[in-house]
Amino acid sequence: MPDAQALARVVEAQAKRGPDGAGIHMQLGRGFGHRRLKIMDLSEAAQQPMFDPALGLGIVFNGAVYNHPELHRELEGLGYRFYSHGDTEVLLKAYHAWGPDFVKRLNGMFAFAIWERDSGRVLFGRDRLGIKPFYYAEVEGALRFASSLPALIKAGGVDTGIDPVALNSYLSFHAVVPAPHTLLRGVRKLPPGHLMEVAPDGTRKTHCFWTLQAQRSAEDESRSFEDWREMLLEELRAAVRRRLVADVPVGALLSGGVDSSLIVGLMAEAGVTDLHTYNVGFEDVGGEKGNEFEYAQIVADAFGTQHERIFVPEKELLTRLPEAVAAMNEPMVSHDCIGFYLLSEAVARRTKVVQSGQGADEVFGGYHWYPKLDGSADPVTDYLAAFRDRDHAEYLALVTPAYHAEDFSGRFVAEHFAQPGADDPVDKALRLDTTIMLVDDPVKRVDSMTMAFGLEARVPFLDHELVEFAARIPARHKLAHGGKGVLKEAARKVIPSAVIDRPKGYFPVPALKYLQGSVLDTVRDALHSRAARERDLFNTAEVDRFLAAPGEHITPLRGSKLWQLGLLEWWLQTHLS
Repeated sequence: MPDAQALARVVEAQAKRGPDGAGIHMQLGRGFGHRRLKIMDLSEAAQQPMFDPALGLGIVFNGAVYNHPELHRELEGLGYRFYSHGDTEVLLKAYHAWGPDFVKRLNGMFAFAIWERDSGRVLFGRDRLGIKPFYYAEVEGALRFASSLPALIKAGGVDTGIDPVALNSYLSFHAVVPAPHTLLRGVRKLPPGHLMEVAPDGTRKTHCFWTLQAQRSAEDESRSFEDWREMLLEELRAAVRRRLVADVPVGALLSGGVDSSLIVGLMAEAGVTDLHTYNVGFEDVGGEKGNEFEYAQIVADAFGTQHERIFVPEKELLTRLPEAVAAMNEPMVSHDCIGFYLLSEAVARRTKVVQSGQGADEVFGGYHWYPKLDGSADPVTDYLAAFRDRDHAEYLALVTPAYHAEDFSGRFVAEHFAQPGADDPVDKALRLDTTIMLVDDPVKRVDSMTMAFGLEARVPFLDHELVEFAARIPARHKLAHGGKGVLKEAARKVIPSAVIDRPKGYFPVPALKYLQGSVLDTVRDALHSRAARERDLFNTAEVDRFLAAPGEHITPLRGSKLWQLGLLEWWLQTHLS
């Protein structure tokens, strides 16, 4: 029988992700729990876990399927009868009608478990771009799963030793740990675009149902920039429109940059009235501007949104940082985690679901390392030189001998670049960043920080149909105009040019960028703690060298090498103590 107390702990640990309801279903040696955030079908008819006795099927589901109304109608045409009008029941009946391949019909973000009462089989699934998390652990002959890694730790019995492959990835890819690994040996994550079937005897089969193909026809190659721009605009309109499907109002995070501004413009164009938009800003420090309020206001005024500026003093950023670390599913070194955390807290008081602009840089070529790969004769080496935080020799000098091993991160990039479906070096990098690096950095960050307050973030730039379309656009059109050229020119038809023709903003938290003050003290204490000594991950001499001059040890992407170490130890102590 499943451990009812462990299941209850997992469910309770995710209460903030789903503050509107809870449920547990135990049957025939299996137990399923759920925390609900009411976005689709606010009635109790859509409560989870959901079990259909006539079909002998049950489901727990996290996410949003935007085309569920169309699937609902199609399934009704096949004779199915519904007692709710949300997306959860649609998934249940779609599985009954079409089997595991039903996932190929879904447009949305999702992680789910569907169980068959009579056969004992369970099917797990995760959306194509990994927008929704799925962690699992094998514990004492049982398989546990959750939307949150810390929730699995709370259940108990997890092997919390450090995975050497994951440690190498974490310290190479600025905290990205590609699936199926996590930093903990005993916890894995289902890769995006994958299904995992578990038989009654515990045997597992994993199947990939989606891969991104960055290939194009001769017609695609010859199509003009202007034609791509017009076609892209239509794809963007569809992606934004799909993400308006909800039984509560949908707002938008408006940073003042091109990507979020374009989303707001397309939401207004789609007929959203009383559109609420939100922007977070910080103090100016050392001549560095701390907000983009003026650009966000231009967009808000252009489309008549109900706009709210959320100003966060640096002192609040630092005092609330421990909460943000506690909310992280895995350690995340990006400075804007704390900003997103506090923004989400403010937004969640007024709105339950927002559209957000993550993914545009990876999908449309906005980062500075893509031009370096244009025409590259050795794309693996060039990508690693521009993107990786440290080479393998430096990694070996940093970690203790127990974690000395082969160059996992270098091999990972080489193997990914060698996969079929992308021939151009820029396309290889874009595909890797879109399907791997994006998933376990900005996407994971946004999900963790927003769901910490029961706020659902929808990301139209990661609509899989849009991503597939974008992969067909020749790299030269993406790299034009300093990057994201075709996207910027499509945006020019929707939003004011003032927010397009300006430098890209980036607002680091100075205490994190330069590691100073109370944050440096916390990092020093964590790395010198008894727990850190017993864990014995890092060479003490290297740690002390970083601590002696924190501002001098910076990664190629301008991140703090010391912050990587300190945050990892801080996160481990937060969740394992």
